[in-house]
Amino acid sequence: VAALKPAQVSALTTAEVAALTTAQVVALGTAQTAALTTAQVAALTTAQVAALETADLAALPAASVAALTTAQVAALTTGQVVALTTAQVAALTTTQVSNLTTAQVAALETADVGALTTAQVVALSTAQVAALTTAQVAALKPTQVAALQTVDLAALTTAQVVALGTAQVAALTTAQVAALTTAQVAALE
Repeated sequence: VAALKPAQVSALTTAEVAALTTAQVVALGTAQTAALTTAQVAALTTAQVAALETADLAALPAASVAALTTAQVAALTTGQVVALTTAQVAALTTTQVSNLTTAQVAALETADVGALTTAQVVALSTAQVAALTTAQVAALKPTQVAALQTVDLAALTTAQVVALGTAQVAALTTAQVAALTTAQVAALE
């Protein structure tokens, strides 16, 4: 498999790709992995996805990452999530985002969190929002903060609330402010 040229890899059928062993998937180089079609990526088993090296995963086009099933997304290691490019994270569907584990959400780089669309932010569960690090909360754009559900905002720790900047606090809606606890309000600077 390692000897295949990228054009040969993209010519494999989805059945042939699904039949690759995890060792063969690991043997694929970055150029070979980048040559996988969206259909081929969707045909990978969860074990194959988990076996992808971080550089190989980062080489996938954003459209291929968007083609991952929710089971495949759940199989990503936190190391693989860290390796996702900002474009790949922005390409995730709201269903994929809502199926990220809290550990995967916490592993997102701050630039990736800042690149989430408002629809992706709305798709985050309360547990996922609570899993955001203070650096990730600080990276949220005001429009993203305004898109948070009141229940999600109420789940933030005081440390997370302290991480909100002036522009983020100014973006809070009346309903969001009303949902804050007294401890959270006191933490606002």
